[in-house]
Amino acid sequence: MKPPINSLDVIIIGAGAAGLMCAIEAGKRGRSVRVLDQGNKAGRKILMSGGGRCNFTNYDVSAEHYLSHNPHFCKSALSRFSQWDFLALVHEYQIAFHEREHGQLFCDNSAKDILNMLLQENKQVNSQIQLNTEIQTVDYQDNGRFSLKTSQGNFTCQSLVIATGGLSIPSMGSSPFGYQIAEQFGIKVWQPHAGLVPFTLRPADKEKYSTLSGIAIDSRVAHNNTCFRENILFTHRGLSGPAILQISSYWQAGETVHINLLPDLDLNSEFKQTQQQHSQQQIKKLLGKYLPKRLVNTFINTTLLDKTLANTSHKDFENIAQTLQNWQIKPAGTEGYRTAEVTTGGVDCNAISSKTLAAKDVPGLYFIGEVVDVTGWLGGYNFQWAWASGWCAGQYA
Repeated sequence: MKPPINSLDVIIIGAGAAGLMCAIEAGKRGRSVRVLDQGNKAGRKILMSGGGRCNFTNYDVSAEHYLSHNPHFCKSALSRFSQWDFLALVHEYQIAFHEREHGQLFCDNSAKDILNMLLQENKQVNSQIQLNTEIQTVDYQDNGRFSLKTSQGNFTCQSLVIATGGLSIPSMGSSPFGYQIAEQFGIKVWQPHAGLVPFTLRPADKEKYSTLSGIAIDSRVAHNNTCFRENILFTHRGLSGPAILQISSYWQAGETVHINLLPDLDLNSEFKQTQQQHSQQQIKKLLGKYLPKRLVNTFINTTLLDKTLANTSHKDFENIAQTLQNWQIKPAGTEGYRTAEVTTGGVDCNAISSKTLAAKDVPGLYFIGEVVDVTGWLGGYNFQWAWASGWCAGQYA
């Protein structure tokens, strides 16, 4: 006897930020909605994000905060469901939140507040969330509906929304499923990479800098034409901290990163000026005003550090300034998806409508959130993309 087939208007695969938002909006339109997820809990990434406080959006959101092979694609969704629209929902549920640096918004209490708000909204529109469900096959039928075989029964639907995220944090159940569906339907997928991820160092560099583990320095980190000014953190494996995570999304294997450890100072001029006023001051004393002793000792030769300014040539001043203000490092790689906060690359935006998030050549198939080739900076931008893309697809799915 064949198992019964559940017939629905909309099936959303993935009970994360984008999927839950899409389900709410589709449900508001009176559509029958089922969210399927292979995990045992909805919104797992929401719960762990921001150290359990969920950096749910940012006061300053624009297309410039996103990477994509089609940099204009995200503009439509971000303008139609903005950070202010999401904040209106947060205010409605009286969720206490605070602003941190660079306009980042976090819950005062717990990320659970955001997840509970989304689950409550889903409940109000009768959207069903079905967990522990593995998708086995997806097919497109002659009647224009999708049929799904799963570990928890068979389904058909008019609209199928892929909200499965990227490959980051495998312990949270991430998988390439969304990319496989795209490719099954002939849609291009840009090569995924770990983004917002710490760098690892080559053996010689790792040995040299390992003694600096735990030191954080306000720095300017640049790669090609992209630059971030925030802390970098030396770790026992390599380099981390906000500025490193940001630049990692732009970095490719084999490329060099430029780091200015004293971004507010013209060190060369400082040397020359102090040489005139305090000629007997040692190099190490001057540098010690600006940088931790351990770092100075690692970067600059001890013989040079012990010299007085009077006995140091202008050429040496230049070399020290260059060493500290244009430190060029070629990472061995990244820590990979295990610690990456996001996945860059993904489903090609040119194959999707920026208005509806529907595939242009496959009626009824939608892609939203991180599975799409839209990657935000650190700071709440990836959640805002999830809310915006989910909301937009929910108006049409």
